[in-house]
Amino acid sequence: MPVPKRRKSRANTHARRSQWKAEPVTLVKTIENGKTVYSLPHRAKVVTDSVGTELYMEYKGRKVADA
Repeated sequence: MPVPKRRKSRANTHARRSQWKAEPVTLVKTIENGKTVYSLPHRAKVVTDSVGTELYMEYKGRKVADA
């Protein structure tokens, strides 16, 4: 594993770390049964029954996994 030969100065360390920025979460707005729902794109969602029990996961209207 590479190891730095010399110690980095505090200014260089902070300058490097300042390039890492958080990005806002991109949400997709969909309307289901008259309700507006915001969800993450390309993620499977959990389908629940009326009581709230998790049944399965679906993606693009297809069942992809059991919950």
